[in-house]
Amino acid sequence: MNTTVMSHPVVPNAQWLAARKALLAHEKELTRLQDQIARERRALPWVRVEQDYVFDTPDGPRALSELFEGRQQLLIQHFMLGPGWAEGCPSCSYMADHLDGAQPHLAQRDTTLLVVSRAPLAEIERFRQRMGWRFKWVSSNGSSFNHDFGVSFTAAEMAGGAVDYNYTRQAFPAEEAPGISVFFKNAAGEVFHTYSTYGRGVEVMMGTYNLLDLTPKGRDEDGLSHTMAWVRHHDRYEQAPVASAKPVGAGCCHQG
Repeated sequence: MNTTVMSHPVVPNAQWLAARKALLAHEKELTRLQDQIARERRALPWVRVEQDYVFDTPDGPRALSELFEGRQQLLIQHFMLGPGWAEGCPSCSYMADHLDGAQPHLAQRDTTLLVVSRAPLAEIERFRQRMGWRFKWVSSNGSSFNHDFGVSFTAAEMAGGAVDYNYTRQAFPAEEAPGISVFFKNAAGEVFHTYSTYGRGVEVMMGTYNLLDLTPKGRDEDGLSHTMAWVRHHDRYEQAPVASAKPVGAGCCHQG
């Protein structure tokens, strides 16, 4: 007979295995679809980057073409940290928490990882050091790079009530927005924009979400004011809750 714990079905192993195999069929469909989308993404046409963007880096001013560090591919996180901000966006910080471990592996596949914000370099460095990150983070302050790639909006655009973000015109609550952009440099030194993603597309950098999706409670974001309302800078979390001494739904032989 089926029983439930916390209103969730509990079944014999044979019944669980049948349900798991049914889910596996759907998971394989998703994997094949993701592979197909990846092929379509790689097949997108490219746009030559004509503007000579210059960034402020810890090593001095560098052109976009110099940020590849000898590799052909450049993957950029557009991090929401505007000039004068006291700290970076918590959600962008959540993304960035996943980068240091990925960086050496990306380098092995001819890809340089970089984070870009519009804040001045000194403000970027102050926050990067606070968070303990090691990845390279540069400033696009003084250039139109962030605006041209759809992650910064002018005062006039904000006053108009709608901006162009995530390939559509929409209201947006801040002058900075999250995104990921990819560039390729050929043997002649020409730089091409190959791909950008915004909105929920940036979840590709949020490996923690993928792990939470495996758990019974999932992301556990229902009822929050917005989906990432629980996210904090990693140095601002309270101590993680400990397991209850009395599991929910279980009796205790020491009740008085």
